[in-house]
Amino acid sequence: MPCLTEQIDRALSDGKLRADAAENIRRILSGEEGDFAARVIGELSQASEWEELNDRFYKTLAFGTGGLRGRTIGKIVTSSERGTPTALGRPEFPCVGTNAMNYFNVGRATRGLVTYIQKWRSRQRMEGRPKIVIAHDTRHFSQEFARLAAETASAKGCDAVVFDGPRSTSELSFAVRYLNADAGIVITASHNPPHDNGYKVYFNDGAQVIEPHASGIIAEVNEPNGGASSVPSQKVRDDTAVVPPRGEIIFTGDEIDRSYVERLATLILDRGLMERTHDLKIVYTPIHGTGGVIVKPMLGKIGLNFSVVPEQDQFDGRFPTVKSPNPENAEALNLGISLAQKQNADLVVATDPDCDRMGVAVRTSAGEMKLLSGNQIGSLLAWYRAKTFFELGILNKENASRGVIIKTFVTTDLQKAIAEKFGLRCVDTLTGFKYNGAKLKKYEELTRAQNYRELSEEETRRLRLEKSSFYIFGGEESYGYSAADFVRDKDGNAAVIMFCEVAAYAKSRELTLDELLDQVFCEFGYFEERNHSVYFEGADGAEKIRRLLISYDENPPRQVMDSPVTRVQNFEKDTIRDSDGDEIPKEKMLIFELAAKTRIAVRGSGTEPKIKYYLFGARLPGNGKLSREELARAKTEIGNRLDGLWSWLEEDANQRLAK
Repeated sequence: MPCLTEQIDRALSDGKLRADAAENIRRILSGEEGDFAARVIGELSQASEWEELNDRFYKTLAFGTGGLRGRTIGKIVTSSERGTPTALGRPEFPCVGTNAMNYFNVGRATRGLVTYIQKWRSRQRMEGRPKIVIAHDTRHFSQEFARLAAETASAKGCDAVVFDGPRSTSELSFAVRYLNADAGIVITASHNPPHDNGYKVYFNDGAQVIEPHASGIIAEVNEPNGGASSVPSQKVRDDTAVVPPRGEIIFTGDEIDRSYVERLATLILDRGLMERTHDLKIVYTPIHGTGGVIVKPMLGKIGLNFSVVPEQDQFDGRFPTVKSPNPENAEALNLGISLAQKQNADLVVATDPDCDRMGVAVRTSAGEMKLLSGNQIGSLLAWYRAKTFFELGILNKENASRGVIIKTFVTTDLQKAIAEKFGLRCVDTLTGFKYNGAKLKKYEELTRAQNYRELSEEETRRLRLEKSSFYIFGGEESYGYSAADFVRDKDGNAAVIMFCEVAAYAKSRELTLDELLDQVFCEFGYFEERNHSVYFEGADGAEKIRRLLISYDENPPRQVMDSPVTRVQNFEKDTIRDSDGDEIPKEKMLIFELAAKTRIAVRGSGTEPKIKYYLFGARLPGNGKLSREELARAKTEIGNRLDGLWSWLEEDANQRLAK
C-alpha cells in the first residue's frame, strides 16, 4: 500500500494524475474494498494507464436525468477484474472506480436512498417498515447489483420486493404504485453500450425522483460511508440506540405481470379493429432485453399476427447481434427488417434492453422498409388517440380543454399543432419522463380521490375529465411514449401495443403507415426535426462539454447562416412557465429561435457523455391543408435547410472549443 500511495503521489506531482482523481483513489484505498481496489489500481498504475485512472476516479457518479449511469466494464480490464469470466465472457468483477457502476456505488446509493426514505417516513409520521421494489434488466452485473441493493436495503431495516427475473423499467414503475411501495430501483442503462450499467430511483408515485427528493437522496448518498453514519435508530428504555431490525426480501413476478397486462389492455381503444385486421403482419424484437416478458404474451392475447426475431429473443447483456441496442439506430433493426422482408410484414417494432423505448420500421407503398423518427411515431400516436377519443364520445367540445398532450421542449411541435386543432392542451416539459410523471402526480392530486390507485381506468378517466386533466398521450423525441397514468415513466410495452393499433387502423384504410403520416402532415403542417450529438468521453470530455455549454450561455450566436436569432431561451437563467402556469426547473439548455419556423436547442445529455443538438423546421398550411405538391416541396426545402444548419453548428462548435 505505501508503494502504491507513493506512485499515486508521484503521478500527481508529474501532472499525469488529476488532483480530484488522486483524492478519490486515496479514499477508496482506505475503505472496505481497499484490498481489491489496491490490486486493480496497482495494475493500472504499473502499466502507466493514467488516463484510465483519471476517467475512473475524476468524479463520483451523481444522479442525473437517468439516476446513476456509467461504465461497469472499464476501457481497460485488469486481470484482477477479469478473474474467472462468465460463460458469456463477462469479467468476474465490475470495474473499480468512483466514476463507475460497481458494488461501491450501488451500495452507497442504496444506503443513501433507504436513509432518506426512513427520515421522510418519520417526518410523515408513518409507522412500520419502508418498502422498496427492485427490478433489473439483462445487462452485465444487473442481477448482482439488484441482489446487493436488496441485501443493503434489508440490512438497514427496509423490506425489499425483488422481481424474480429481468423486467422492464415501466413494469417497475407500475409495481411501485401497485404495491404501494415507498420507492423503486431499477438496475439498467437503458439503450447504452454493453459496457455501461445504471441505477434509476423512483419515488412512491412510481415516477423517477425529482426535487426536493432528488437533492435529499443525493445528500444522504454523499454522507460518509453512503449514509451509514446517519442510520435512523430505535430507542430502548435506557436510551441506548439500536439498529433497526432487518427487513424482509420478497421475490415476486407472475402476480404483478398479470395485473400489469390487464391494465395495458385498457390502452386499446378499438378492440374490434384489432380483431378484424387479420392480415396485419408484425415483426417484433426485444434486442436481447426485457421486452419479450410482456410484449410477446400481450400480442398473443390481442390476437395479432406476429413473429419474433429468433436471434434476439434471448437475454444477453453483450447484445451480440447489434452495434448498439438502441432502437433509434437503423442498424439495431436490421435483423427485424430482414425477417419482415422474408415474411412480407407490414411493421417491425423494436424495444431497448429495459423496454422503455420503441423504434419502428414500416413498409412503404413501394414495398421498402422505412424507419420512422421518434417524433413521427409519437405524432401518429398522439393524433390517433386524440381522434379516436373524440369518435368514441369520451372527448367532446365541452370537455376538450381537460384533455392534455405532454411533450418535451425538444419534441416536435406537430404534437402541439394536433392538440390545438382538437381543442386540447399541450404542455411542454424538460427532457426526462420524470417531469411527465410530476405532471401526472399533480393531475391525480387534483381529483382528490383517496383510493385513486385502486380504481379502474374508466373510473380514473371520469374523475380526470370532471375535476382535473385527462392524459391522452405523452412522448419525447428519443423514442419514449406513454398514454396512461398507471405507469409514470415511458413504456415500451404500451408503445408496442398502441402503435400496432395505429398500424391496424392504417391497414383498414388501405394505407401504409408513411401514407397515413403524410395525411397528418397535409392536415396539420409539415414538421421535420434533426437530432445530432457530439461525444466527449472521460474527464477531458466532460470539461469540453462544460466549456461549450458556458460558451453558448455567455456568447449565444446572433446569426445562424443567413438568419438572425430572434429569441434566446436560457433555461438555466430565465424564469419559464409551462402552459399550466407551473415554473420550469432550471437546467443547462438553450433554445435559439430563427426566422421561418426554425429553431435550435442545445443541451448536455443527462445519461451519456455528449452534447445534444436539436434542429426544428416547419411549413404550415396556407389554405387549410397542404397539397401533395406543397408537402413534397416542403420536405425538400426544410431538409436542405436543416442539413445546412448542422454544418454551420459543427463548425461553430469547433471554433468555440478552439478559443
